Amino acid sequence: MRITGIDALYLRLPQIQQRTDSSQDALLVRIATDAGIVGWGEVDSCPWAVKAAIEAPVSHTIAGGLRELLLGENPLEIARLWHKMYERTLYCGREGLFVHAMAGIDLALWDIKGKALGRPVWALLGGKFRDRIRVYASNMFRFTPRETADRVKWCKDQGFTAAKFGWEPFGRHDLAFDLRMLEAMREAAGPDFDLMLDVGLVWDATTTIQRARAFEPFDLFWIEEPLHPDDLEGYARVSRAISQRLAAGEEECTVRGFRRLIDEGGIRLAQIDVTRCGLTQAMRIAAYAAEKGIPVANHNFTTDINTAASLHFLAAVPNALVLEYCVEPSEISRALAKNPFRLEDGCFRVPDEPGLGVEPDPALIDKYLVRGL
Repeated sequence: MRITGIDALYLRLPQIQQRTDSSQDALLVRIATDAGIVGWGEVDSCPWAVKAAIEAPVSHTIAGGLRELLLGENPLEIARLWHKMYERTLYCGREGLFVHAMAGIDLALWDIKGKALGRPVWALLGGKFRDRIRVYASNMFRFTPRETADRVKWCKDQGFTAAKFGWEPFGRHDLAFDLRMLEAMREAAGPDFDLMLDVGLVWDATTTIQRARAFEPFDLFWIEEPLHPDDLEGYARVSRAISQRLAAGEEECTVRGFRRLIDEGGIRLAQIDVTRCGLTQAMRIAAYAAEKGIPVANHNFTTDINTAASLHFLAAVPNALVLEYCVEPSEISRALAKNPFRLEDGCFRVPDEPGLGVEPDPALIDKYLVRGL
């Protein structure tokens, strides 16, 4: 079997709001083979730039687009192809955008391998530790405490047992505003519903420590990314000083990056986005976290391709905690899959179908596909 085509498909809502909301568009990777098997992947990054990273012609032996490196290759040789992509993009890659593009290709290759062998991806990753994974509803903050509390109630009514809220306007105002927001959320949630907080990189270490201590009465399941991802010393200070679990990692896409966060930053939960790391590398990151006694969760604010790949990943590692599932109403995010996941007792079932176990709807792709620059 050989790779005959690689396409980067950019989907985008007609109107994009100026919010930190990556559910408004998506970059899908489609890989075709001469055996008629098609694999699907996804990249959560800067879509046009990733599209260029995949489709660009070769410049020279260590700088070029990824598609030309892989045409004619055997898609089942995933580890070797990861190495080839990494080594042949040394000038422009190694971290960031080119690794994101590699991740989307990696997911599609695992999808092809599972379909070719008639096995779910978790079986190819070494087997599964669990059949179901607890899911939390991931939300953007609404702009008032009452609107946010109503959204908490909506999450409970949908059957979720936990919810996360993130980014603006939380953390951009004074402590009193943040406390009003958390008071409304906890009142709506009740005592047996877990709440996570994604601060969105807006505080320094001192502010984070002060606010985390003020937030203790609200019994947060974790506090996520209060600091800039490069502030490893600040993360270490915060981790030593607060009682809530400190989570981070969605900006990282390499084992090296997660080692820094765990060893130098002292984080207590590693959040791995398989659409930025790829499954091949995500397994290595999770293994390193397990050696350090750190649980892992996924990062996912995009489509059900990410959800499916994350389910396989979290099923195949011993230190998985929960699964993030974006519940923002974007049709791209929530309606792409022909066979969407269904919540059962606050959990998703790990797919048993060959490959990733999810197929995108061609009609929705056609509806939102951006054609040309």
